[in-house]
Amino acid sequence: MGEESLRKRKGQDSRKEDGQSIQSEEPQTTNLQKQVGLISGICMIVGTIIGSGIFVSPKSVLANAGAVGPCLVIWAACGVLATLGALCFAELGTMITKSGGEYPYLMEAFGPIPAFLFSWTSLLVTKPSSFAIICLSFAEYASAPFYPGCDPPPVVIKCLAAAAIVVITIVNSLSVKLGSYLQNLLTAAKMIIVTIIIVSGIVLLAQGKTENFKDSFKDSKISVSSIGLAFYNGLWAYDGWNQLNYITEELKNPYRNLPLSIIIGIPLVTICYVLINIAYFTVMTSTELLQSQAVAVTFGDRILYPASWIVPLFVAFSTIGSANGTCFTAGRLVYVAGREGHMLKVLSYISVKRLTPAPAIMFYGAIAIIYIIPGDINTLINYFSFAVWIFYGLTVFALIVMRFTRKEVNRPIRIPIVIPVIVTLVSILLVLIPIISAPELAYLYCVLFILSGLIFYVLFVHFKFSWPQKISKPITMHLQMLLEVVPAEETTE
Repeated sequence: MGEESLRKRKGQDSRKEDGQSIQSEEPQTTNLQKQVGLISGICMIVGTIIGSGIFVSPKSVLANAGAVGPCLVIWAACGVLATLGALCFAELGTMITKSGGEYPYLMEAFGPIPAFLFSWTSLLVTKPSSFAIICLSFAEYASAPFYPGCDPPPVVIKCLAAAAIVVITIVNSLSVKLGSYLQNLLTAAKMIIVTIIIVSGIVLLAQGKTENFKDSFKDSKISVSSIGLAFYNGLWAYDGWNQLNYITEELKNPYRNLPLSIIIGIPLVTICYVLINIAYFTVMTSTELLQSQAVAVTFGDRILYPASWIVPLFVAFSTIGSANGTCFTAGRLVYVAGREGHMLKVLSYISVKRLTPAPAIMFYGAIAIIYIIPGDINTLINYFSFAVWIFYGLTVFALIVMRFTRKEVNRPIRIPIVIPVIVTLVSILLVLIPIISAPELAYLYCVLFILSGLIFYVLFVHFKFSWPQKISKPITMHLQMLLEVVPAEETTE
């Protein structure tokens, strides 16, 4: 439908702009370009993981753990689990070098139905709700200095969060390099606040502020349900450990840079998280930490009093950086699902001028804005974690299955089989613990929603009814002309 003419016109325009002769022209394919290197990869992992979690979750982890000792152990254990999970994803990512995170791995191991259910759940629940949670946290911290002594009005928070989503969506639709540079800049900014908190904590420890660490295991709540819920909140702060697997096609030298980014990035985050929590406890008792509205801001008020405004400012930078990383990578999942025919075809199209999956990113931003309307962060985190660990477990199980069903496939990285077995078992526990310990109808609704994807799969993917095609064809055509997007060209490697 005029895709060729659009491509030709683009070619003519670029020759005019560059003053190239037709003979010297080397055509650039309309595809996602390999523009993300090792440093950008590490920044993508560190920048996406360290978002709002470490500034919001310490309270929830402590509330479920009951004491300082178990709280610190859980933060370290969550880091170990995230590293093990990421190593499994490193093997999968170097074995199947396709973008889209869990999606292509589930497709290869179990076929289209689990892959469709993953994309269905991720695109409509887990990814947009995660984006919304991060932007709501950003809005809370960014508006706090303007409302001293009281909470900012919910309308202000929601409008600010929606504005953040719109800006991030536009930046990532315009350019891969711009999104990547912004990520590097914001990661540098968040490492400043992380360093300030950690160094302050070390100085206070050196001065002998250790009274909150005495009898650190006293009053701890050691039960299966409390540990499970503490892990949920801790792992929420680590979520993002698999982000690079969503953009594998855009990594330079993925066989080297994917595992290296993981091995450097996640242990770095784990060390930072444990040290940040130790710093919090040098200033606050367990009770004070639980009563604090925003833990990092309370810390700043007590330690950096004249310059305490630095903390909410840099936390806002941190959360916006995490939101940018989430948008950058999740847009690729929509793109891959569209390419496989599991979503509207137009979502798999690439911008002719910008070479970004612009329709996919815009769709993702629009869904995230809908999630801002209810806007209760803690409830969103619990349902998000429940749904997400079902698919993490299934994907790591796919690695075990493919060790036996796909023995012939080249594996540049091969991890010991015991690692995916441990991660699979922990995933099963994390899914079952909240259902057994505190059964709620919401978990049933979550499972029913995931399974409801089967209805759409049967109607629109398996039987390919013609009437949706008739409706979507003119919409696709108009969107193509409006956004100047075309299907990605097939690459021959």
